[in-house]
Amino acid sequence: MESKINYKKIYNILKEQLLKDGFTPGSLLPTEQTLAQKYEVSRPTIAKVYNQLQAEGFIKKKKGLGTIVTYQGESKTYTFGLLLPGAGESEIFAIINDQLLRQSEIGRFNCLWEGATASSAEIRKSLIETCCETYINKKVDGIFFSPLERVSDARKLNLKICEEIEKANIPLILIDRDIVSFPGRSNFDVVCLDNFNAGCIMAQHLIDQGCEKIYFFYRPDSATSVNIRQSGVREMVLKQGLVFNKENSICGNPEDPEVIKQIQVIPGKTGIICANDSTAAVLMSTLETTGIKICSDVVICGYDDMKYSNHLKYSLTSFRQPCVEMANLSIELLMRRLKDNNRIPVTITLPGEIIIRESSKFSI
Repeated sequence: MESKINYKKIYNILKEQLLKDGFTPGSLLPTEQTLAQKYEVSRPTIAKVYNQLQAEGFIKKKKGLGTIVTYQGESKTYTFGLLLPGAGESEIFAIINDQLLRQSEIGRFNCLWEGATASSAEIRKSLIETCCETYINKKVDGIFFSPLERVSDARKLNLKICEEIEKANIPLILIDRDIVSFPGRSNFDVVCLDNFNAGCIMAQHLIDQGCEKIYFFYRPDSATSVNIRQSGVREMVLKQGLVFNKENSICGNPEDPEVIKQIQVIPGKTGIICANDSTAAVLMSTLETTGIKICSDVVICGYDDMKYSNHLKYSLTSFRQPCVEMANLSIELLMRRLKDNNRIPVTITLPGEIIIRESSKFSI
């Protein structure tokens, strides 16, 4: 009686599984006897299948061990585009950028870096669209993008860039923040700091220092991640039975003395959490020019743990981001996207670390 399945069909099934990473390189295939029973064929039929696959370099039969998968998958080298405009302003993006480049030297991909690292947000804005267009024209295999901030129409521009990349069917990974404000969610994978948790931790730290009044200070057109940090601060302050309303949230230029007047200081009881270190550094200077003393009247902290944080007049307490891990996980997500760009988008939030220094301690 004729078998339900012949040699050719079994060969095609196994070859397709090998081509689609159904077996890990170095793993053992089922024995000839096991596979013969599964497909209800003779053992010589399976031996013929294995011999053919071995001749084509997919497997290797080793006496006393079994049949080992040797196929490593396609050896294509991918090309990824880097769109990290914040690298001109914050060290965290320089670290992320360097890690991506470092991994490209040992991985199966190359990186294109067109720039857009100018210190001016307006200049970065004018460059980023050109960079995006270049990557699309070069048909890169994927793009890492950290959305633009600190310009009035950043949200509109970020959406436009992502739409163009999506239209070109190029996998995209967002680094550090989403392009829409929480609780909104874009259609892209996001790798970032756990900003809500970071806000809670910083608020708790200042409360532990004796602060009874806490402000959150940020600049206009800040990143969407800043809103989430502020939500964490508010949650922890309210949880501790303190007040946090719209007066405790200050949006403005830290160099402007008129903005500083919004801060109602209770000497020895007031804490200010800044959206980032650059804002905190400027704010500390402005506060002192208006007669408010750091570590005496107020304590202050920021985020990103910039290199200069430890060298300011009052060394700055800051929250260090897991930049290397963010870069590594971004690569993993993009590699997954290359296999299936229709996956449900995920958000990976990573824990950071508070670095406590002089600026958040009241002097005795």
